[in-house]
Amino acid sequence: MKTGDDILRILVVNGPNINLLGIREKDIYGSTSYEKLCEELMEKAKELSIELDIVQSNIEGEIINYIHNALGNYDGIIINPGAYTHYSIAIYDAIKAVNMPTIEVHISNIHNREEYRKNSVIAPACIGQISGFGVYGYILALVGMKNYLNQN
Repeated sequence: MKTGDDILRILVVNGPNINLLGIREKDIYGSTSYEKLCEELMEKAKELSIELDIVQSNIEGEIINYIHNALGNYDGIIINPGAYTHYSIAIYDAIKAVNMPTIEVHISNIHNREEYRKNSVIAPACIGQISGFGVYGYILALVGMKNYLNQN
């Protein structure tokens, strides 16, 4: 269990096309830009006394490297794997390999979309999944991760 004096370090990993927030399919992903999302997350992290780093890649191998490099450097991971959610056993394996608390986040409700989007191969490697709350899901994940880490 973390004490009140410990600074939590959390890594947010964003997958493909998340960098195009506010541009792509606004009816699904909203109008908040990626830059604005990152600003809001950094503000919330500061408020929660969390050290936060945010990364994004459209390349599966880079996402895996981010996860591997989190080991020993962060207390937890928040990940939006984008389309890799539905088929990347490699990202699932990376999360399992580092054995760190990880929360999967999706801006849209993946369970209320096309059939192929309803399945996450990543979720079983995670402590939880947040889906359908827009970019606010990241804030929910940040608060949830802090709560989880302070209780374990």
